[in-house]
Amino acid sequence: MSTPTNDVYAREVVMARVGHLIRRKQREIERIARILRCSFDPSSVQAPEPGRIKRIILIGPYARRSWYEDKRTIDFSDYELWIVVNHPVFKEECCWCRARKIIRSELGDRCAVDLEIYSRADIRIAKAERDSFILDRIEAGITLYRASRDAPLSLLDKREARS
Repeated sequence: MSTPTNDVYAREVVMARVGHLIRRKQREIERIARILRCSFDPSSVQAPEPGRIKRIILIGPYARRSWYEDKRTIDFSDYELWIVVNHPVFKEECCWCRARKIIRSELGDRCAVDLEIYSRADIRIAKAERDSFILDRIEAGITLYRASRDAPLSLLDKREARS
């Protein structure tokens, strides 16, 4: 069963957000975003509210269109993703170890994936303090997922991402 084209989280739509990259990189980034959404484990911590990923942002060379890949020296840019969660407790490593493990097993040596986790409160503080390090990267980054805009994953997508 194919995904309808009006689905804002269809693979084709997410890959179009990084359409400046070669097809393999588009697929890898889309896959990483899907794994993060499916493998985030908020149940591993006690929190005052249900855990949610609010946003996944691609930053760094792949967002700036300055990525490199040298097959001769096996030197390549890392994928840098920032994830914004709804509460600081969901920044804990235990919420992300499963996602990191799946990403590592799937992508292996093909690329390195750097994840930085921020809470909404961190972003509010950065805005209040005019933290240019955080704000500039968010502004220049490519939003791969935004909870207020994108559709939730279907059960089939969740099963597929976990396997």
